[in-house]
Amino acid sequence: MDIDHYAPAQKTDFDEIPIISLSGLDTEEGFERIAHVLVETAHRVGFFYLSDHGISTDVMDQAFAASRRFFDLPTNVKGQVTVNTHQRGWMQSGLAKLEGAATHDAKEVFFWGWEEANMPSDPDKRPPMVHPNQWPKNEAAFLKEGIWPYYQQVISLGRRVLSALAHGLGQSKTFFDQAYETPLGRGQLVYYPPMSVQDIAQKRLGAAAHTDFGVLTILMQDMQGGLQVRNPTGDWIEAPPVQGTLVCNIGDLLERWTGGRLTSTVHRVINRNPTNRYSIPVFCDPASETPIDPRDFGASDTAEDVISAGQYIMGRNTKNFRHYKSNSAT
Repeated sequence: MDIDHYAPAQKTDFDEIPIISLSGLDTEEGFERIAHVLVETAHRVGFFYLSDHGISTDVMDQAFAASRRFFDLPTNVKGQVTVNTHQRGWMQSGLAKLEGAATHDAKEVFFWGWEEANMPSDPDKRPPMVHPNQWPKNEAAFLKEGIWPYYQQVISLGRRVLSALAHGLGQSKTFFDQAYETPLGRGQLVYYPPMSVQDIAQKRLGAAAHTDFGVLTILMQDMQGGLQVRNPTGDWIEAPPVQGTLVCNIGDLLERWTGGRLTSTVHRVINRNPTNRYSIPVFCDPASETPIDPRDFGASDTAEDVISAGQYIMGRNTKNFRHYKSNSAT
């Protein structure tokens, strides 16, 4: 089905995207109940809010404060950690043009990932998407300290959600554990400025219609709004911020891994407010070399080749980010 990237969102109730409480997830009865609800919602909708997730407001506020402070810095300071083709560092606006979009996204992004203690020093000996982070120094040295506690807790939360999903799909609840000992765990700080007259004229979005590349996304969004999800009938539905919750959605790799039993849903961002919008998505992806094989979840055969998580994500990045056009891999 063709996607109208700039069609207006429908002002309808958001009953299709439920709030799922994780209260009781650590009990046997609660785990069974939540696993069932997660799988049913992830199959039918692919998007849901998480409440009672266990991450404190202080930790969340600290991460947002660090993000705002970083993006307020002068371009020459942010540019000291310009994004590389390992998807680490600061990306200026204009470099993200998602597949099928008419123009680039109106956003800046800071990228980082999991830090491995025994990472090979030779880049050629590292699997795809495994690379040291580029943390800014001097006047921006606050950034890692501000976001790392939140990041670590989200990765842990992602593993808990995945454990419940695995169980609800008929696998062992520990199925994902080994793959997440050294996860890719891609994180982003995203800054969306207000849409300019030129942006509107060119039908530019903060983030054009897309599905997420990885396994499971956990998003913290500010209270500005702008996230929209395409429902099964093709309407764009507002996904407004809900105080105290995180947004969770299924990515392409998990849809592929489960043979389509879970759904990676199209979504976009349009910042129509006169103020800045900030969000922090963390993509809870497994180790780079993890094979994505639908037979793990009951498929008798697979129509698609088995591919590693890192290989797939690198391939999608290459098609969607202009800095990959450079031959530099610094």
